[in-house]
Amino acid sequence: MKKTFKLHVEGKNNDRVLEAIKHEVRKYVKRERRKTLPKGVDYWAFDCKFGVTADVAEVVRLGELTKKMDEVAVAGGDSFFVEILAAHGIRKPREEGDHSIDDDEDLND
Repeated sequence: MKKTFKLHVEGKNNDRVLEAIKHEVRKYVKRERRKTLPKGVDYWAFDCKFGVTADVAEVVRLGELTKKMDEVAVAGGDSFFVEILAAHGIRKPREEGDHSIDDDEDLND
């Protein structure tokens, strides 16, 4: 998904437009995650960019997209650009020195 979203649409409440944009982004991510994983892939990762325009878009984490959208809306921006591309995610095995929380001794004390 590569798209420039307008925040100010004539005849519509700006807050509702922002919520509709967030819904569209979440729906896209959910749809991509439902796709069948290729062999050797553990999960779908997402490469995301966000900016006022496509030229100045910066790499961001998927979880930060809605915060960035809110920042532009609060600042009074007219539009913003979002790019989300699905990528193959492969989990790395845990190393010898790594300890999970279950391995720690008394955490309740």
